[in-house]
Amino acid sequence: MNNLPSRRNLLEAAQRYLLDPSEEQLDRVGGAPPRLTSQAIQQVSMSRSRERILANLDDMYREAFDRAKATGDDSQMASLDFAYRREQLYFEILLDVRDAIERR
Repeated sequence: MNNLPSRRNLLEAAQRYLLDPSEEQLDRVGGAPPRLTSQAIQQVSMSRSRERILANLDDMYREAFDRAKATGDDSQMASLDFAYRREQLYFEILLDVRDAIERR
């Protein structure tokens, strides 16, 4: 017979730990909740600017695109172009969500 806890029990324990820290957990970390709680996320300001994140994305894809261009791989260049635009859209959406949460 399996003596391991069920997935449901593990999930409930993780939720209790992360979302509702006990007094003992708070004492262990010096009164501040663990970093991954919703309260901690609201207290932590986001460190990277929108421009820096998008510039890093641009640099990463530009390097890969230049390598594909140097080898003459048209299909790789087209794939990278699409992936870049998709990732840029995802990041902009996430950054909009981040900005809205910070304003709250």
